[in-house]
Amino acid sequence: MADYVKPSVIIQNMIDAAVLKAALPARDVLIRGALAGAYLAFVTTMAFLIGAQTGQFFYGAVLFPAGFALIVLLGMELLTGNFGMMPLAAFDRRITWRAVWRNWVLVFIGNLAGSLVYAALFWIAITDCGHVAGGPLADALRGLAVKKTTAYAAFGGAGLLTVFVKAILCNWMVSLGSVVGLASTSTIGKVVGCWLPIMIFVTQGYEHSVVNMFAIPAGMMLGAPVSFADWWLWNEIPVTLGNLVGALVFTGGALYVTYRSAPISNQDPASRPV
Repeated sequence: MADYVKPSVIIQNMIDAAVLKAALPARDVLIRGALAGAYLAFVTTMAFLIGAQTGQFFYGAVLFPAGFALIVLLGMELLTGNFGMMPLAAFDRRITWRAVWRNWVLVFIGNLAGSLVYAALFWIAITDCGHVAGGPLADALRGLAVKKTTAYAAFGGAGLLTVFVKAILCNWMVSLGSVVGLASTSTIGKVVGCWLPIMIFVTQGYEHSVVNMFAIPAGMMLGAPVSFADWWLWNEIPVTLGNLVGALVFTGGALYVTYRSAPISNQDPASRPV
């Protein structure tokens, strides 16, 4: 337990991390955001491949958090995690809200770019540059693109509300993965900590904006009957907003309110990060 970091110290570490993120040059934010988007795209295709091979998506969901662990260990920039982290430094008046928005916009662009680059490379790899259909994995991604867009559109306003709520529930857990990843100073502790909430979200099929930056365009490239407008109006925009609410209200905001008042100086020295 020597590497355990107590919650009040985690919140302080989140604030300090947000201050550092706000100071990063735009180039670094974009590069780290692009890498994070690509890492999640990699594990998305892995999860669906395992699901197609075993007939049980659960096995893919168990391994999916590997991509998130890479993001945590390498300090990459992921929009859904930053939704819960960056505002804490603004609440603490360490950075401005303009700095928060700057980070979110740059990370969004980076995550999207990395996701689309991987989607294009994946299309080449799985279709032999358009010469084959792509097999069961391509079928799964085509079906997923429809399920995440026009299937919601069929229900109108109820569909929009559904996708928005699924996005809130998703990022309640995903942003918690960023927090729990700070609950240890050891590599294995960080990996295990962030693994649990991510696995919870994936197994229940909730909506993650960065995963969808890959999954839906990849399905479209593979021939899914989904338009650009379908992608953004029925998924990407409402999912991004829902992810923001989930992280800001239920993770970052709630933890800040309950733990920020705790005196860090009274913490057990063993709980302090190395």
